[in-house]
Amino acid sequence: MTATQRRGRKIMMTPEELDGFLAAERTCRVATVSGDGAPHVSPLWFAWDGTSLWLYSITRSKRWADLRGDPRVAVVVDGGYAYDELRGVELSGTVEFVGESPRTGEPYPELVAVEKLFAQKNFGLDAMPYDGRHAWIRLTPDTVTSWDFRKLAAL
Repeated sequence: MTATQRRGRKIMMTPEELDGFLAAERTCRVATVSGDGAPHVSPLWFAWDGTSLWLYSITRSKRWADLRGDPRVAVVVDGGYAYDELRGVELSGTVEFVGESPRTGEPYPELVAVEKLFAQKNFGLDAMPYDGRHAWIRLTPDTVTSWDFRKLAAL
């Protein structure tokens, strides 16, 4: 169950705004922790299915190794340039690895919809191109915190 946002309720996104924002944005920043406790942040494309954030990560990356060792993660998606345009979402929780690793396109029913969504959003294609280097990570967040500074003018 997702925790309820307490701070900044007046500028938080509605569920519809959050879904629209995550559907439109392409790049997130993924924060992981290494085995020695060192933080690591890296950009990555993603897809949002209305419940989970799907990350298609290189399996030989530091991010992948970190999450294999400690599946806790925080992800930020943000946008805007001027102060009164800033908006974003932080999602955190524990990830799950879904499908084969690396992904070669073997039939996997749970990935059909997300792969179509990801391919259309990020590549303009109807089917996922597999390169034998990436695999899927799903974050169904425990905590979602959002902000939309465009709402400040109404306060």
